[in-house]
Amino acid sequence: MCVSGSELPLVPVPGGRVEYLDLPGDPARAPLLLLHEGLGSVRLWRDWPTALAAATGRRVVAYSRLGHGFSDLPPEPRTVDFMHEEAAVVVPALRAALGLVDPVLIGHSDGGSIALVHAATHAVSGVVVLAPHVIAEPAGLVEIAAARDAFANGDLAARMGRHHRDPAVTFHSWNDVWLSAEFRSWDLRPLLAAITAPVLAIQGTADPYGTVLHVEAVRDGASGPVELLLLGCAHAPHLEATEPVTAAVVRFIAGLPDA
Repeated sequence: MCVSGSELPLVPVPGGRVEYLDLPGDPARAPLLLLHEGLGSVRLWRDWPTALAAATGRRVVAYSRLGHGFSDLPPEPRTVDFMHEEAAVVVPALRAALGLVDPVLIGHSDGGSIALVHAATHAVSGVVVLAPHVIAEPAGLVEIAAARDAFANGDLAARMGRHHRDPAVTFHSWNDVWLSAEFRSWDLRPLLAAITAPVLAIQGTADPYGTVLHVEAVRDGASGPVELLLLGCAHAPHLEATEPVTAAVVRFIAGLPDA
């Protein structure tokens, strides 16, 4: 999938307009809604949305959150509640605008956390989380601090400039919140019991941003069925172990009731 900033449509949501990719599929089956990582965007899913659409025959939608990709910049700085706010305000507005009824949520990293929060309070057919976060794990915070140095003194800012309207806004909207003192007590575990939809939780065992603690917390806390898949990869299982991840996601989606 190679698209420039002007080639994706925009849809209004609270706070601005977000760019989105919309791949057609069987309208009788639940669509897939992809939620990207902390520094992600539509384009940074690479070709995986197209592969999912082909493998499942379903409609696949991915969007760039405000301040990511070529969506509008956020109207104000983010708070420690930004993932809860995205799940409670933006995702429902996007679903309503695009007609996404009971979707299967597929979230990576921060997007996985947003998927969990949304599934705890809204009707979904299923949830796939790739390297999600449920707490601010100390080892992960060390890596996030290292990313700050890479942005300030390395080539991260230049690389991000190829994918984001304003890489500084994108980076600091993520990094500043994660490294704030207030974020140390961030914890999704109390809401996991409200998730009744089936969940597939995928974690790389060499992920510098998180351990298996996160997916095990989902397994132990969610009220619905949870399947775990552990792979010997790092933080982007869908890009680093594409074949087994895609196969697992396709099997999971095919087995969902009424989806």
